[in-house]
Amino acid sequence: MARARRHSYTTYHRVWHETRDLALPPALTSTPLAKRPYDLRHSALSTWLCTGADPAEVAQRAGDSVEVLLSRYAKCLYDRQSINNQRIEGC
Repeated sequence: MARARRHSYTTYHRVWHETRDLALPPALTSTPLAKRPYDLRHSALSTWLCTGADPAEVAQRAGDSVEVLLSRYAKCLYDRQSINNQRIEGC
């Protein structure tokens, strides 16, 4: 059975940036888009919360507790009342 091999942060970082440069159009490589692998996760979680996804579900999918999720992404929950009002009025 093959053993999993861990890579150093330096190796991971180098490969990420090389791949990012290949994957993105030249106009986007100088932007912060996907600058770090964490940026993709942050973007997904922020988008889910901003579109009204249930914070408990987002936390579960992210592998975080609701408390951790809310402490990091509280700004995404601003004005939830209007989202909830739209949902209630749409019923």
